[in-house]
Amino acid sequence: MGKIRVGFGFDVHRLVPERELWLGGIRLEHELGLLGHSDADVLIHAICDALLGAANMRDIGYHFPDTSAEFHLIDSKILLRKTIELIATKGYHVGNVDATVCAERPKLKVHIPDMQQCLASVMQVDVDDVSIKATTTEKLGFTGREEGISAYATVLIEKD
Repeated sequence: MGKIRVGFGFDVHRLVPERELWLGGIRLEHELGLLGHSDADVLIHAICDALLGAANMRDIGYHFPDTSAEFHLIDSKILLRKTIELIATKGYHVGNVDATVCAERPKLKVHIPDMQQCLASVMQVDVDDVSIKATTTEKLGFTGREEGISAYATVLIEKD
């Protein structure tokens, strides 16, 4: 068996009017969207951080700084693809992803299969290797007040 490593990622973005809501690489209909330099897809950002951490390659802000015009309003699927390419420079590929999105609204259950398919395609893994769960914070904290959305991701990467 080759070398395996695990990584953990976390991200949060504020919900604001007049922004599109992108989660897991797909656009969701909602009256609010996430604020950020890119499209602010918290789920993809958490996955990128987990992958980079597992490969000991710092974090998403180091590789894709929010001070760079190159990444302004960029589709986070592009950042995920670039992250996959970065970990490949050290000989790693994705084993699996387990992620959780914390949001009061919109309800995400019906969107999870589309997110899984999208992310599996971008990472070039089987859809069964991408687990996405959704939860609320029972109306507690910034998530409960619908001020923002957060995401957590754990990944396993492998080197042959």
